[in-house]
Amino acid sequence: MKYKLEYSQIVRRKLKSLKYYLTEQYGAGLATEVIKRITDRARQLQDDPGLGVDISAKYEIDTDFKTLFVCHNHLFYYIEGDRVIVAEMFGEKEDYMYRLFGISGRTRESIEYWGE
Repeated sequence: MKYKLEYSQIVRRKLKSLKYYLTEQYGAGLATEVIKRITDRARQLQDDPGLGVDISAKYEIDTDFKTLFVCHNHLFYYIEGDRVIVAEMFGEKEDYMYRLFGISGRTRESIEYWGE
């Protein structure tokens, strides 16, 4: 079965912003290549939606989200019927667990050491 792939408006904006940032910093060629790699990988979910990591199994929380890591970015998606919906995207340095679920990945030692 082939699934239909959809991107949320948030992800569309973030992809556009990422392309703009990469174009400004590194040129249009690299920006186009990175966006193509991200969207090509996401398109693979149409044939294999189980490609990503199941968040509920990894972090023992109740969620339908799966994550797929590509080009220093985490794509968060879920399956609804015959659709794969890419709902959110975070850069590898963002605390995505806190932003999505309110779970901090930082330890007290890290906060005290870095003064954050």
